Amino acid sequence: DLLVGALLCPPADKSCVAGVIFFNNVGVLQMCGHGTIGLVVTLAHLGRLGPGEHRIETCVGVVTATLHANGSVSVANVPSWRKAKDVTIRVPDIGDVVGDLAWGGNWFYLVELDHLPMELANLEALSRFARATRRAINEQGYPEVDHVELFTPLAGWGRTAMKDSANARNFVLCPGNAYDRSPCGTGTSAKLACLAARSEEHTSELQSH
Repeated sequence: DLLVGALLCPPADKSCVAGVIFFNNVGVLQMCGHGTIGLVVTLAHLGRLGPGEHRIETCVGVVTATLHANGSVSVANVPSWRKAKDVTIRVPDIGDVVGDLAWGGNWFYLVELDHLPMELANLEALSRFARATRRAINEQGYPEVDHVELFTPLAGWGRTAMKDSANARNFVLCPGNAYDRSPCGTGTSAKLACLAARSEEHTSELQSH
C-alpha cells in the first residue's frame, strides 16, 4: 500500500530525458515528488543520465530535476496554487472541518489540526480522521481531492523530536488508505502555495491600512 511505482515511457516532448506515469495501489498519481527523486537516482544507476539538470515529462507537465554531484536530487515542480481558502465541510462523527484547497501536482485539502499530535503513535487516529475528511470533501463538492494533508505548527510540542529547526509537521493521506512516509513533494508544493497566498493577503491588508 505504501509503494509508488514509476512506469517509464518515451517522452512526447523530446527535450525530456524520460516520460513517466506514477501509480500506487489504487491507480495513477498525477505527479509524485519523492517518486521523481527515486526515478532520477534510478536512471543514474542505469547509466541513462549523469549529474546536471534534467527535464522529465509527467501526467501534469514537465518537471525539472537536478542530480547533484553528491548524489542528492532537487526538483522544480509544476506551478502550484491555492484554489479556495477556508473551505468548511461537515465530517460525520467529527463536525466542521476547515481547510484550504490547493494544487501541487495533485489536489489537496490542507487542514490545520490542533488536537492530535503528528506522532507515529497516533497513526490510526490520523488515518481515520483523514479518510473521513476526504470522503466528506469529495461528497460536498470537491471530487477532485484525492490527498488530505494534516499539519500543525511545532510551537506546542514535538520540536524536541525534530532533527532540525522545522516549522511544522504534517501527515498526508494518499489515494487509497496509505499514508505518505515522506513529507510529500506535491503536498509541500500545495502547502507553500497556501502560505504564499496568505502572505500576499496579509501584505495587502497592511497596505490598505
